[in-house]
Amino acid sequence: MYAVVKVGGRQYQVREGDRLRVEKIDAPVGDSVEFSDVLLVADGENVHIGTPCLPGAKVTAQVREHGRERKILVVKFRRRKNYLRRRGHRQPYSEMTITNISAGG
Repeated sequence: MYAVVKVGGRQYQVREGDRLRVEKIDAPVGDSVEFSDVLLVADGENVHIGTPCLPGAKVTAQVREHGRERKILVVKFRRRKNYLRRRGHRQPYSEMTITNISAGG
C-alpha cells in the first residue's frame, strides 16, 4: 500500500515504514503528525484518486529529528564590473517515519 501526500508544497510517494525529509514542521521530536492532504491511495489493484484530495484519508508519521541541509552557495556575478555577491543558505528540515496510511471511506 502506498499513498501520494502533499506536505509543504511538495508531493511525496510514501509507504509505511519509509523515512521522509520534509520542510520543517513545528512539532517536537517523537510526536505524531497527521497529513490530511492525501492525493492518491493505492492498495494492490485498488487505486483511489482524489479531486484533488481524498476525503477522510490521512497519513500518520512520527517525527524523528530536526536538522539543516548542507549549505548551498548563491552567487551573483557581473563580469568586468567588479561585482560579486556571495550568500549561503541552509534549509531546515524535519525527518519522519511513516507509521500508518488510512484510505478513509
